[in-house]
Amino acid sequence: MPTINELRSERAKVNASVQALAKIEADGGQLNAEQVQQFTDLQAKFDDLTAQIGRMEAAERVAAAAAVPVDRAQASAHQPQAPPAAASMPATPRTPEIPGLGMSRMVRALVAAQGNQQAAAKFAADNNFGDDVAMALSTLTPGAGGVLVPTNMAREVIELWRPKSVVRTLGARPIPLNNGNLTLPRLKGGAVVGYIGTETDIPTTGQQFDDLKLSSKKLAGLVPISNDLLSYAGTNQNVDKIVVDDLAAAMGSREDKAFIRDDGTNNTPKGLLHWALAGFKFIASAGDTLQKVETDLNKLILALEAVDANLGRPGWIMSPRTFRFLEALRDGNGNKVYPEMKDNMLKGYPIGKTTQVPNNLGAGSNASELYFVDFNDCFIGEDETLLIDYSKEAAYKDGNGDMVSAFQRDQTLVRVIAKHDFGPRHVESVSILTGVTWGA
Repeated sequence: MPTINELRSERAKVNASVQALAKIEADGGQLNAEQVQQFTDLQAKFDDLTAQIGRMEAAERVAAAAAVPVDRAQASAHQPQAPPAAASMPATPRTPEIPGLGMSRMVRALVAAQGNQQAAAKFAADNNFGDDVAMALSTLTPGAGGVLVPTNMAREVIELWRPKSVVRTLGARPIPLNNGNLTLPRLKGGAVVGYIGTETDIPTTGQQFDDLKLSSKKLAGLVPISNDLLSYAGTNQNVDKIVVDDLAAAMGSREDKAFIRDDGTNNTPKGLLHWALAGFKFIASAGDTLQKVETDLNKLILALEAVDANLGRPGWIMSPRTFRFLEALRDGNGNKVYPEMKDNMLKGYPIGKTTQVPNNLGAGSNASELYFVDFNDCFIGEDETLLIDYSKEAAYKDGNGDMVSAFQRDQTLVRVIAKHDFGPRHVESVSILTGVTWGA
């Protein structure tokens, strides 16, 4: 007798066949008599399987509800002694599925089926990719040249690229974008109170308000993946992890660059560098002595403290070169000045280390930047809908700017598009040290 899971898998295959027939008419075609009969038979089979699954689920619920605890002592007194049970095998933990597994298998199925959603659903069912993947593929919504990923799978991948973005890791708060836009009011100037003399008029002051407006910006990640991996038919978590990691790394890296340094033009979000007020940007002191380094670091912290910033979740962003310099800095006795940096902390605040902060700035092309930000005051408006597309023929530029043919390399380009925006609710929550040549 088949199990519930086997029946569900069979129902998913029937659904894929039904959707393939329905697509013929949706595309302007017409079903012949044999196909009409096949559609009717498949529909009846789908209904029968659904009813059978429903009965088995109901039977399980009834059995669970009717179960009663057994008094072992009383039972043994009235029943003959059962033979000793055979030795059982020790329990082994189930190998956990990697995050993003469904998304990876959905991409592989779409590529294997040349973009045909119904064929991809059948491919997923035939290769044991899971009922959730097969059903998701059969109900995908076409988008601008690709397909919209189901929310559950999209959320998996978004969660994966979040740790690869230091801005998110340090505590910037994600909020949903309704219809692609969101306005957050903020208090710009507060009421002023003070002591007055006898028969003196009380001065009136009004509160001033401003807005943080977020509007969705389209982030497109282009990831070249080997066709040998994508065409692998069986389920293999190592293969799926490579595909997912490539997608997450590409999106997380580009997102971080936008949130830190993009200027808000050309359809990009406005990053921290351009949100910071002029009075909150400081030029690093000449030289890299301990006293000068300490003074510069304290300038950034004091800038936020001086305006009574909330400091709900402050942190640092710096390049790896700056991190290594500070981590190795020693005092006159040879002791490390900042020993807590082994735990990614500096002056009690967490550090985000990223290559998205360059080391080739300034007149000498050897300067970097150091950011101190209250990330609890920073918001990421995001739409969790992902659009995914692929091509085996397109060309792309590699990290060196050279044009590469995906066809010649036997690769598939997977393009993932997400929408989001970024901004601090209070711009006084961002301070920046420029011209940092420490470790250059």
